[in-house]
Amino acid sequence: MAGSWHIGVIGGSGLYDPGTLDDAQEIPVASAFGEPSGPVITGWLAGVRFTFIARHGPGHRLSPSHVNYRANIDVLKRCGVTDVLAISAVGSLAEDIAPGSFVAVDQFIDRTAGTRARSFFGDGVVAHVPMADPVCPRLSALAADAAQGAGATVHRGGTYLVIEGPQFSTRAESRLYRQWGAKVIGMTAMPEARLAREAELPYALLAMVTDYDCWREAGESVDMSAILKVMQANAGLARQTLAALAQSLPPDRAASPIDAALDHAMATPRSHWDPATSARLDAVAGRLLKIAP
Repeated sequence: MAGSWHIGVIGGSGLYDPGTLDDAQEIPVASAFGEPSGPVITGWLAGVRFTFIARHGPGHRLSPSHVNYRANIDVLKRCGVTDVLAISAVGSLAEDIAPGSFVAVDQFIDRTAGTRARSFFGDGVVAHVPMADPVCPRLSALAADAAQGAGATVHRGGTYLVIEGPQFSTRAESRLYRQWGAKVIGMTAMPEARLAREAELPYALLAMVTDYDCWREAGESVDMSAILKVMQANAGLARQTLAALAQSLPPDRAASPIDAALDHAMATPRSHWDPATSARLDAVAGRLLKIAP
């Protein structure tokens, strides 16, 4: 069934400037999974509803390990978002992926340390969603087209290696990740992508390349000041990409298979769902709660 688009955007606070959205409102949204990174900003862009959340909070006060990824995805779901576009700064693991370019990521290797909450499920209700193809191909293609139309150099496809951080990699690690076939490296895509799938939200990630990681023989170590300069330069291009995306979306949003990702994922019979856990899942699994006997 066709419906309306509502794009949730997760990224830095620089993606949103006053005047970006029509009828913009800043709204604090509570989550059953703790405190999100901050309030959401919601409004309209070229007739399409957009809702923004700054992944690291106002002023970039949260490290990648301290972001409450569950709460962020939960509040976007509560806001009625239909699709999630993440925009992240990354380092390049490939010579042809130069700083300043964008990568429409299609795969992930998760090397986070296991301290981040990775699932909405498991405490009284168990689910196993498929993650073989973690990115929505429709949204990813639309975002890549929009970025290219805005003037960005775009690489379509590439594996994102997710490390725990907050430190950058050693040279030995960086060279190992290249051997694995990873193209970019960052600290935030997981468990974000996993949680979006559990929440039945199609997810795409545009990676903004800020630097070459430290694998190059003559390369210097990764420098945060240099990264910030490229991020600032790319912020305007990212905002133009969002505007182009809004203008290019089909008038009606056709249903995605990801909209029903939980249909064949639930291991716990509905009759055995823990009541307290069910209450916490009222947004993430609200569709199933409504249709359950």
